[in-house]
Amino acid sequence: MTRTSRTAGSTRGPRARTALACAVTAALGCAGLLAVPQGAAAADGALSVQYHTGSTGSDQAEPWLKVRNTGTSAVALSTVKVRYYFKADAAGAAYRFACSWAVRGCSHVTGTFGTLAHPTATADRYLEIGFTPDAGTLAAGTDTGDLQLRFYRSDWQSLNQADDYSFGAAQTSYANWSKVTAQLGGATVWGTAPAGNDPTDPTDPTDPTDPTDPPGSGATLFDDFTYTAYNDPRIASHGWSVRSNSGGPGVPGATWAPDKVTFPVVSGNTVMNLETSTSGTGESTKQTEVLTKATKFKNGTYAARVKFADAPKSGPDGDHLVQTFFTINDLKAPMADDYAEYDFEYLPNGGWGEPSNILYTTSWETYNPDPWQAVNQHTEGRQSYNGWHDLVLTIDNSSIRYYVDGQLFGTHDAAYLPERPMSINFNQWLIDLAGNTSTSARAYDQQVDYVLHVKDQVLTPAQVAAKVSAYRTAGTAFEDTVPSS
Repeated sequence: MTRTSRTAGSTRGPRARTALACAVTAALGCAGLLAVPQGAAAADGALSVQYHTGSTGSDQAEPWLKVRNTGTSAVALSTVKVRYYFKADAAGAAYRFACSWAVRGCSHVTGTFGTLAHPTATADRYLEIGFTPDAGTLAAGTDTGDLQLRFYRSDWQSLNQADDYSFGAAQTSYANWSKVTAQLGGATVWGTAPAGNDPTDPTDPTDPTDPTDPPGSGATLFDDFTYTAYNDPRIASHGWSVRSNSGGPGVPGATWAPDKVTFPVVSGNTVMNLETSTSGTGESTKQTEVLTKATKFKNGTYAARVKFADAPKSGPDGDHLVQTFFTINDLKAPMADDYAEYDFEYLPNGGWGEPSNILYTTSWETYNPDPWQAVNQHTEGRQSYNGWHDLVLTIDNSSIRYYVDGQLFGTHDAAYLPERPMSINFNQWLIDLAGNTSTSARAYDQQVDYVLHVKDQVLTPAQVAAKVSAYRTAGTAFEDTVPSS
């Protein structure tokens, strides 16, 4: 692709990354998913659903739900389905689902749309909420905690919730709500559906425009990071490198420490943990990076579930830390036109001239490391992003889009589209030692639940969640069908 010339200029503070420093040196692999215990259905098949409306605004509906096990035995959440009924604002309207936050984790919650066989004055569609197998079980007498859900028209036209069967404008706090139904193992155990539309009705058609349906088969990389240690031989066989070579980005004198990359079990699921530690000197600073050995990824969808941390797990806080998920290729020469890089970068304590936490998404055209000169476009969010987040990046022939937790975070221009394939990377490093001058030891963690790339297909965040759920339901912890470039 030929691009027109542009004026070089940094659109945010200078930084020390150099793509040439990201060398390939190690190995990665994958094991089967950990089995999730399947609890028996509640002895009396009893569930209840609590609801309150998160918003009465006009552009999206926000049904916030809690599902409670009122029986005497544990329930496998994968056997639970909850339906919220509404009336479409136009016959051909398509809807999109998103999970803003959930105690069980949004990656464990699914949302699909359907049409009712017998439309009524207040309902002709429904949103069906389900759970993936790794959502675990719901003990007797407990609830799921918050499911902060939302849906909206794909064209972002206004919604009229006043005529929606399940909507309750006065429900500003959680309470039992019978206008939402719950099924357990296919049997309706809570709520009343709109007349003539029992949820078990076999004639209920699936909405053919359901945005959570995964697209057809395409070349895909998926990794659930079910490894045992940084030197697990499957890491290399699956195309990953755990970095050990010297070089930037980061504090001069720092080293990249493979043994700081671990794979703990968190809430029954194995995650990749990147630890960065320091005692206030370059020599004591240990940084971490994991990247694909192959540079074979270009257009399509990139997604990962990442846990950012505002505070260290030990020691004093304040370091200018960078926690990332990004794609990149090498800079062949200063200001080379075929360089590409697309970043999610979270700075929990600021840095690059920022005084406090900030999330950057940045699309790079090129740069000159010395003297510093950059051509990029960025979007920023000045708030805390502490905790787990679903990050999605899509690249087609017209734009680059970044999503955080199902919401569009930034759209960048065609001038920054990639011209060569890239690698996929995660790293955690220190910009400098100016944020915390203490010589006390401290350590920070960044965690990664999974990574997904689908070549040449632009997926919605809901489709990403559905595709990841399908892999986990099938017990597939790793797949790579993306051909080498």
